[in-house]
Amino acid sequence: MAHVRKTTHSRKAGARKASARRRTTARKGTTRASPKRWSQRVTKESDALDLKQGVFKLTSAKKIATSLKRSAEHSSRRKSGAYRSALSMLIFYINRAGKTLPKTQRARLERAKVELRRAFGRE
Repeated sequence: MAHVRKTTHSRKAGARKASARRRTTARKGTTRASPKRWSQRVTKESDALDLKQGVFKLTSAKKIATSLKRSAEHSSRRKSGAYRSALSMLIFYINRAGKTLPKTQRARLERAKVELRRAFGRE
C-alpha cells in the first residue's frame, strides 16, 4: 500500500498572509517619521551637499546661487567638486519638481544656474 503524504499548502498560505500583515503594520509606523517623498529625503540627506533649509524658495536667483555655493564649499559630505555638487542639486530640484513648479519659480531657478556659473567663474 502506498503512503499518501499530506500537503501543507493551506497552512503555508495562512502563515504567509499573517507575516505580510505584520510587515505592513510595522511599515505604517515608520513612514510617518520619514519624509513624504523620496526626493525630499534626497535634498535633506544627500551626500552631494548640506543645504540650507528653504534655499530653493529664496526670492532672488543670486541669493539661491550664493547659498548653494556656500553650502557646497562648506559641505564635508560631497563626493565631487563644489561647482558640480551645487549645480547637480539645483538641476535635481528643477527636474523633480516637474510640472508642479510655477513658471516664475522655474525661471528664477534657471537664472540661478547662470548666477552659479558666474559665482564659480565658469562663464
